[in-house]
Amino acid sequence: MANKSVRKLSRDAHRQHVHRRVRRSVAGTPERPRLSVYRSIGHIYAQVIDDQNRRTLASASSIDKETRAQIKGGGNVAAAKVVGKIVAERAKAAGISKVVFDRGGYRYHGRVQALAGAAREAGLNF
Repeated sequence: MANKSVRKLSRDAHRQHVHRRVRRSVAGTPERPRLSVYRSIGHIYAQVIDDQNRRTLASASSIDKETRAQIKGGGNVAAAKVVGKIVAERAKAAGISKVVFDRGGYRYHGRVQALAGAAREAGLNF
């Protein structure tokens, strides 16, 4: 039997593959935009996106001045909760109450779960 070489994807390449697969069925509309999450080692970002019109309707991240005043460090669960609350408040101000959640290929765990929970507590429905 021949020894076949198996090419293993990097962690980020695997995440991007999962994200592309999920995005085939998850799309934001004007009535129900997409709440997209991106996390890096040091920060977390969230956007409310209308994919049909290609517009970002609201956004928040751990590098915003308003957010940095409330948190210590951007790559932790506490920062994710603050970002979730702020993006929900900004979405509500833009007249958005229902969204579809896009976890960005990440597991629904830790910072991603904390951001989603805070956004729900602040009034977003998904």
